[in-house]
Amino acid sequence: MLNFIINPNSGGERGYKLWKTLEHYLVKKKIAYKAYITDGVGDAARIAGELTDTDEEVCIIAVGGDGIANEIVDGARISPGFTMGYIPTGSGNDLARGLKLPKSPKRCLKHILKSKEIKEIDYGILSYGKGCHRRFIVSSGIGYDAKVCHDIAERRKLGIPTGFLLKKFIYIASGIKCLLKTKPVKGYVIFDGEKKIEFNNIVLVASHNHPTEGGGFRFAPKADNTDGELSVCIIHHKSKLKLVKILLGAMFGNHMKYAGVRNRECREIKIHTEIPLAVHTDGEVVGMYTDVELRCIGQKLRFIV
Repeated sequence: MLNFIINPNSGGERGYKLWKTLEHYLVKKKIAYKAYITDGVGDAARIAGELTDTDEEVCIIAVGGDGIANEIVDGARISPGFTMGYIPTGSGNDLARGLKLPKSPKRCLKHILKSKEIKEIDYGILSYGKGCHRRFIVSSGIGYDAKVCHDIAERRKLGIPTGFLLKKFIYIASGIKCLLKTKPVKGYVIFDGEKKIEFNNIVLVASHNHPTEGGGFRFAPKADNTDGELSVCIIHHKSKLKLVKILLGAMFGNHMKYAGVRNRECREIKIHTEIPLAVHTDGEVVGMYTDVELRCIGQKLRFIV
């Protein structure tokens, strides 16, 4: 039995229409399935938790963007009996890009139905606040990238239309707006419990299991989702012009040639900033914090590829 958890508003509200196309194919092929349509933030995590609260084998297919995949991973009881799949209908789709899944939702469904390959991949855990934890599958970040996520979330709350092309424009507009308002801060990081490394102008610290975030920014081009390590990108520079060059370079994965960029692999990282910065997991808003810890859980998530 396949369990589909669907975000009907993914991809600029195309999600439901795309799901009906997929559902028609499932009915035509007489595939046994159950569908769960989410109605808001937290629904997917709750449903995944209920479905995996069993000793029986469970397969959950996320239909939507990276956000719904994040909720499912965060809410599910991860065990050897839990297997996950993903059909991208969002606007970013960094998870699909990292797993090299078909771009077409229908082709992706056909691939899932035919595939016999289960890959055990990494996921991460973000620790923040007073004993709070949240899992992530693609990336988690503090600083500029998370600030863009926060800005977009605020636009959604205001009811600003988010059609597919408009949503792409909103991402760009939010990126420019947040860059203009970004003020580098002092802070430090500690990799794998080793020596503290201090920075005067932290703009962002992004920790990745997959190479891209934000719809294709290759902050961690060498990230490997099965190596048991996070690929961390630290951007620290006070010049707005230099930051523009770095961010443009990140679109192609060649940002590391610039001063003010540091990449490193680690199993865990502690991050401290002098003032609270925005934090995200897979593009989903977490809050504003000065101290976060991230660690990689190696090859524990069974995924259909």
